Amino acid sequence: MPMIPDHPKRYQLSNELHARPFPRLSSPACATFLALTDGCQDGPIDKDKQRSELIRLLDRFGAPHPQPGATHYSGPLGKQNLKWELHTEFVTYTLFGGRNAEVAPERAFDPVTFGGFPAEWLAAYDGLCVTSVLINIETQTDDSAIDKRVESWLVRESLSVSRVLDDALVIAGDFRIDPTGQMRFAAFARPETGPGRIGRVVQRLCEIETYKAMSMLGFSKARDMAVRISQLDASLTTLIEDMGRGENQADDTLKSLLGISAELEDLMARTNYRFEATRAYAALVHQRIEILREEPFAQRQSFAEFMMRRFDPAMRTVAATQQQLNGLTQAATRAGELLRTRVDVARSAQNQQLLESMDRRSDQQLRLQSTVEGLSVVAISYYAVNLVTYMVAPMTTSMNVPKTLALAVLTPAVVCLVWLVVRRIRKRAH
Repeated sequence: MPMIPDHPKRYQLSNELHARPFPRLSSPACATFLALTDGCQDGPIDKDKQRSELIRLLDRFGAPHPQPGATHYSGPLGKQNLKWELHTEFVTYTLFGGRNAEVAPERAFDPVTFGGFPAEWLAAYDGLCVTSVLINIETQTDDSAIDKRVESWLVRESLSVSRVLDDALVIAGDFRIDPTGQMRFAAFARPETGPGRIGRVVQRLCEIETYKAMSMLGFSKARDMAVRISQLDASLTTLIEDMGRGENQADDTLKSLLGISAELEDLMARTNYRFEATRAYAALVHQRIEILREEPFAQRQSFAEFMMRRFDPAMRTVAATQQQLNGLTQAATRAGELLRTRVDVARSAQNQQLLESMDRRSDQQLRLQSTVEGLSVVAISYYAVNLVTYMVAPMTTSMNVPKTLALAVLTPAVVCLVWLVVRRIRKRAH
């Protein structure tokens, strides 16, 4: 039986589901995570450029290159393992490595301990850092010891601690940038927790921080636009009020309205991509936290509670800004329609006045035409009578008929005949 041809992308799409396997980590361990982007412009990153940056890093350690067009890579990098992922707007580098168990707990987040990315490579990287994270993984069963360590490592005000995955691990973080420019997260695994589960939790922590950072880009743009949006709102409100009172000329109002509408459309065009991306990233943040199945730990706030208090208001601000922009744009459109209706009504009134004026002029022209026709009958009759007189003069002379009598007889007949001819011509013309 002949095989049915496969869709050209069947294997590619199937393999995409398995392209980014979770790392496997044994406690104690550490992870260094970087999320990088091309620049400040919204939109997809240059993927070829990012692959070149990856190859430049791999060449420093003599590591094998990824496949052409790859969107992910995993492999050894010196004494650690590298995981590289290429996303739409950013690229991530994660270094995983074991940690000396004798390292003092108070130095668990020492940048030297987590060193792995060459300083020369970082200095020459052509892009921007979205977020940088240090993650410390330990084996610990004593809750009081965990509480003391996170108190010493992280900032109490924003500290979030939770039991996750049915108490398989305890995770902690304060979502603050430390003096070295890094975010800090800690994961305390139970002795029976396997490396696969530890790796998934570490991956979720990196994703939560990355998507949170990308979401906040939209909040920054919304906050920068707030003043200008308020000004446009006030200007549009004033313009609509003036339209209602009819204080301004339609041309001036239309010019002002077009200026406001053009600026609103420009703002929407420049922010729509970022606001929609922010909404998608925010949904991913909550989804990743939900997957962890958080449980309370020592009366500390959970990651979900932190996001509800600190992150969600920022996302509501973005949504409100987008709604305000849409509302202003719709209001400007409705104002334009009202102004168009007002202009149409004014034009209809002008057209009615013009038609009435044309009717009056037509009536005047008709009267003038009738007067002219009467005068033309007289003029034509005058010349016609003279011509007829010359024609009948010989006969009137031979018959001894006076000329005045002949004119008296001929004039009414000629006038009647001319009047009939002119009337017939006018009737045919109409």
